[in-house]
Amino acid sequence: MLTISRELVDKIVAHSRADHPDEACGVVAGPAGSDRPERFVPMENAERSPTFYRFDSMEQFRVWRDMDDRDEAPVVIYHSHTATEAYPSRTDISYASEPDAHYVLVSTASEEETPFRSYRIVDGVVTEEEVKIVESYG
Repeated sequence: MLTISRELVDKIVAHSRADHPDEACGVVAGPAGSDRPERFVPMENAERSPTFYRFDSMEQFRVWRDMDDRDEAPVVIYHSHTATEAYPSRTDISYASEPDAHYVLVSTASEEETPFRSYRIVDGVVTEEEVKIVESYG
């Protein structure tokens, strides 16, 4: 189960809406070993595409190095789907390389609602998990 603050959900949704019609992407870092998302890190979609996302390799290098320096891990890796449901594509699954991360997908296909779903992706196997949104971490 992913437990995440309302503030972080709102930031992920806002980033996804702002980048629409292109896919948005980023990470939420948290203390290493904690499974607690805390620091929102929006990233650039190097593809600038409505159907595909890719972290810029230099930006990803800097972000991951910064997390290492802060003793953090990528607790959440998120991106949006602009025309399809919030479910990992074959490409998303093939690129999932952080077995401990929660892979969050947001769909901006509808203007009325923004589905927010989380998955674990390990060795090509996708497992949807419950998302618990909290006002603060207790």
